[in-house]
Amino acid sequence: MPSAHEPPNRCPLPARRALLLAALATLAGRVPAQPAAKPGGYTELRWDDLVPKGWDPMKGFRDRNLGALNDADPKTADLMRQMREAWDNAPTEPSLDGAAIKLPGYLVPLDETPAGLTEFLLVPYFGACVHTPPPPANQIVLVQPAKPVKGFHTMDTVWASGRLRVARQGSPMGTSAYKLEAALVERYQAPQR
Repeated sequence: MPSAHEPPNRCPLPARRALLLAALATLAGRVPAQPAAKPGGYTELRWDDLVPKGWDPMKGFRDRNLGALNDADPKTADLMRQMREAWDNAPTEPSLDGAAIKLPGYLVPLDETPAGLTEFLLVPYFGACVHTPPPPANQIVLVQPAKPVKGFHTMDTVWASGRLRVARQGSPMGTSAYKLEAALVERYQAPQR
């Protein structure tokens, strides 16, 4: 497991384009959900709930013919820089600031001590932040458990519950737009229907 100080695994250049296209397609097809309060006082959120209505992650990139880009072309590097800047500054949903929430996701460790994980990123899809490019900041949550948590590894699926804050912060794995002061981190179990 990489420590917070090791560089993240990087995809080969041709894979960046595929990851970028997959991430953009995922975000472009989102449908906002209506959060519902669950027992325990936490409102269960979906990742779409963290994105303000009307924000388009493809704005400014839709007309660039992304599928035809060559990874070795300097124009591609410039486009990636522009996208990264736009996504690192992705807007947040201010109505969620201070909300008691429960969110499922994939775990990306940032800081681990002998007592366990003291800080990690929660991301919406497998491979996010471990490969480049990371998702927009409004799709990355910095989680700070109340107590260190043990037994979790990179890309494990978890439920994280706690108080959500709008707080942008950079890390070697990506920029997060939210911070979750977690009261509880547990292995993901699909909700009962």
